[in-house]
Amino acid sequence: QVQLVESGGGLVQPGGSLRLSCVASGIAFSRYAMAWFRQAPGKEREFVAAISWSGGSRYYDDSVRGRFTISRDNAKNTVNLQMNSLKLEDTAVYYCAADYPEAPTPVSVTTTYDYWGQGTQVTVYS
Repeated sequence: QVQLVESGGGLVQPGGSLRLSCVASGIAFSRYAMAWFRQAPGKEREFVAAISWSGGSRYYDDSVRGRFTISRDNAKNTVNLQMNSLKLEDTAVYYCAADYPEAPTPVSVTTTYDYWGQGTQVTVYS
């Protein structure tokens, strides 16, 4: 049974930081590309960041580039998202996703991903 379990969400003021983690089980984690998406109330799920199976390639949405950093630890089956300089518009439920890259697919599209976590809430309040 595949599980992706996110943690680390919470309440933070603008300019603050949070670190999200996602622990995977039931998959050969080191073979999967991983990503973070987010969904705000009334909006579609949107791409935040992605990282290749080796960690050698990283991708970011323009809205978070320079503020967020995605990383992974294949020994711990974990992918992390360090979020700095948080803004009110970063408020959303953040989801971890896993993709077994059988063919080149766009990293920013939800349908690329095979497995999803349940999400963790991030609220930036002033």
